Amino acid sequence: MLSPNLTPYIRNANNTDNIIRIIGSGSIGGKAQGLVFLQDLLSSSDLIQKYPQTKVIVPDMVVIGTDVFDSFLEKNNLVRFTDSDHTDDQIAHAFQQADLPFFVLGDLRSLVEEIQNPIAVRSSSLLEDATYEPFAGIYSTKMIPNEQFDPDFRFRKLSEAIKFVYASTFFKAAKSYRNATGHDHREEKMALIIQRVHGARHHVRFYPDLSGVARSYNFYPVGKAKPEDGVVSLALGLGKTIVDGGRSWTYSPAHPRIAPPYGSINELLKNSQTEFWAVNMGAPLIYDPIQETEYLIKGDLSTAERDGTLKELCSTYDPQGDRLQIGMANPGPRVLNFAPLLQLKKYSLNKLVKELVRICEEQLENPVEIEFAMTFSPPSLGLLQVRSMVVSSDEVEVSEQDLGDPNALAASEKALGNGLVENIKDIVYVIPENFELEKTREMAEELDQINGELVRKGSPYLLIIFGRLGSSDPWLGIPVNWGQISGSRVIIETYQEGLNADMSQGSHFFHNLTSLGVSYISLPRAGKYQLDWSWLSEQKEIQKTKYLRHIELKSPLGIKIDGKAGRAIILKSRGKNG
Repeated sequence: MLSPNLTPYIRNANNTDNIIRIIGSGSIGGKAQGLVFLQDLLSSSDLIQKYPQTKVIVPDMVVIGTDVFDSFLEKNNLVRFTDSDHTDDQIAHAFQQADLPFFVLGDLRSLVEEIQNPIAVRSSSLLEDATYEPFAGIYSTKMIPNEQFDPDFRFRKLSEAIKFVYASTFFKAAKSYRNATGHDHREEKMALIIQRVHGARHHVRFYPDLSGVARSYNFYPVGKAKPEDGVVSLALGLGKTIVDGGRSWTYSPAHPRIAPPYGSINELLKNSQTEFWAVNMGAPLIYDPIQETEYLIKGDLSTAERDGTLKELCSTYDPQGDRLQIGMANPGPRVLNFAPLLQLKKYSLNKLVKELVRICEEQLENPVEIEFAMTFSPPSLGLLQVRSMVVSSDEVEVSEQDLGDPNALAASEKALGNGLVENIKDIVYVIPENFELEKTREMAEELDQINGELVRKGSPYLLIIFGRLGSSDPWLGIPVNWGQISGSRVIIETYQEGLNADMSQGSHFFHNLTSLGVSYISLPRAGKYQLDWSWLSEQKEIQKTKYLRHIELKSPLGIKIDGKAGRAIILKSRGKNG
């Protein structure tokens, strides 16, 4: 039975009740199902009444059912890309040259006449947002300004965006992820969400005052925080900053006034967010319909200050007192620490987010992750996604005494995952003396090659890297996508001088790692336990590139991860010292 908040699309009808409408038939996909759930929740709960000062909504959206995708592939003979080795660009170009099904053209033309604000075309596949195989961030989203005077032009831009997201179903990262999760490529079907971007216009930029990701379980609690307290990441501008693993502000909703564990204010200044994403409402920088960021631009904090979007989000550094002052009353460097919201409790943001997470967790009977965006004039919170999280309940214990085992390759008190891993004999690691931040994109390419070879052999491996893996910011670590490390079972992140990036728990990359059961172990540079680099250098070398080394051991590593305590131990060989 259809949700009362899901109805067929009718042309030229006023949608005043925030009803989610559908074009075509078939499935609406996992992401759209999550948004329908959120719309139903808002209709049936007292959340809106409890927080009258902030309008809580699911931004207007229309879903295109999977039958349109099937018809598009069949009509244009695009099924040939299902198992092909074509590059992403080749696939994207072929999809742009294809024609959308005739039976949806009228509805799409009507839609662009109805909406003249920025819209996001978002994937909503059959496999997306399943609890144990979430496909988070594997497929593309395309944002377009959609405000040009000519409706024919807006219709062409919408068509290009739809074709691009359809094409991403067959991109390399998506295929690699489906291989890792044991899915036949023919199982996947793509529905689409066409949704208003939740934000406001500031000159040539359109963006929300803040975006956020809230999780009901925290894999890396620090200080007073407990795992079950959850964790929230906040960023200025579009949520791309967070979900791509960029710099954001992460805090425990149980202790919102406590800052992340930076060693000093200077370290906070260096590692907090300084750039943000927005939709470009001005002249396009370049015509490039096969790029996700075609209509996106970046701004910095001075840009946001001119736009008037910093005042609720920042503090100001006072160099004389070496301290932060909430707000912008004084001149000085601005710091995005969201203190007006979290310390002065403006708009009750933290309280509202906690309530949303609690209700969703109760309804779904599972830990959850929620994506949202907020504007302040007037206060409005847009709900963009909800999905279940995977939190292992297996009983595995790693004691403090275990961490001191002389046979350890590595030990950590900051580990994500749970269980025993006993079949890894291959190790791929970044050569420490060759690591350079400005070369991380080259490292990603080398990883892609080695990963492909190990996947073809069916050999799971331990991956050892510096910095944050999977961030879109190459200055935080190696900017890989999932397809480039899909064969890894355990990942160790460690650091060098000048590189200290906290793990991005709100990123799609992180979410997919946890859901697939890939263990992630962090080794701080000055931590109690260190990696035995000398032992690694003595092992049998299979391949060496400019930045990476692949070695193979005679016997498997002994890997044990205690998810409850956040501890991990990796033994050089199981049951043997030395």
